[in-house]
Amino acid sequence: MSDERPVRLHCFAHAGAGVSAFYGWGPRLGPGVETVPHLLPGRERRRSEPRLTRPADLLADQLPHFTGEGGGAPYILYGHSLGALVAYSVTRALHEAGLPGPALLVVGACPPPDELSALADQCRAGDEELLRLLGEANALPARARPGDFWHQAVLPVLRDDLVLAHELRTAARGASPAAPLAVPVLAVAGADDPLAQPRAMAQWRAWTTGPFAVRTVPGDHFFLRGHDLPRLVGRAARVVRRLAPQPAGVR
Repeated sequence: MSDERPVRLHCFAHAGAGVSAFYGWGPRLGPGVETVPHLLPGRERRRSEPRLTRPADLLADQLPHFTGEGGGAPYILYGHSLGALVAYSVTRALHEAGLPGPALLVVGACPPPDELSALADQCRAGDEELLRLLGEANALPARARPGDFWHQAVLPVLRDDLVLAHELRTAARGASPAAPLAVPVLAVAGADDPLAQPRAMAQWRAWTTGPFAVRTVPGDHFFLRGHDLPRLVGRAARVVRRLAPQPAGVR
């Protein structure tokens, strides 16, 4: 596999985050996999750009990254929480446009669009209620205090990301002009994730007519920071390489 082009793993992070969660993935993925983190506007080096809350704006920002992916080795999308909705929406948009899609869509820590979502469904709640929900989900930094850097710099990004998640879920439930997706889907749950339990993650089965698998790894909602998820995705990437030596798209 060392003489072949690596499988490109496009990654989308959770709400309020940039791409730093994927920086340590390289060695954990194993050989033959190249990580390509995607940074949304309004954070890190794109801090000066307006944050996105509408699906059309998100797709306009992200789809150009994938127009050239059909001519090489198969590629994979991984999305975590909000990122799972982004990855699914990109996959669906490529399919509807008749463009080559990923050989595998991996979704983590996110119920499918037709399941309840404790945070996205409360995206427009007041700060007090939103902070309560974040605390219950272990998504609130232990040292965060009203008026501090987290509340001033991160909470506004997080809130807009939850609005985007809500809008993506709504759009996904709408009718598609194309045939149903046939892309293989791997759904990954954290064993102790209160926001996307294994039962909910298994419901992604209804969102593709292609092969489907659900796996549970140790950890809470932020299990992407551990070692088990990248190892799992790395193994899946090598299976993709063996089974699809030529570029594979969404049929």
